[in-house]
Amino acid sequence: MNAYVLFQSPQAAMRAEAVLRREGFAVQLVPAPRHLSAECSTALSFDAANGLASRVESSLRQAGVPFVGIRLPDDSPDGMPEE
Repeated sequence: MNAYVLFQSPQAAMRAEAVLRREGFAVQLVPAPRHLSAECSTALSFDAANGLASRVESSLRQAGVPFVGIRLPDDSPDGMPEE
């Protein structure tokens, strides 16, 4: 189950990728799904199993990397939570 970290700039996405990989997270830069973000065309994708999203969020906050949010899959029609 993939989750996405959304950003306001590609630079923030690349910085987040470097921080998270250095900490051992398996993340991948991907095009941001259009239904999730119109702010930046780049997102980070990762497997959200086992509470990994909270660890990703914590690592980004501790490193001071700006991000818009983390979107997790759920049972909504488009596969993402509603705001």
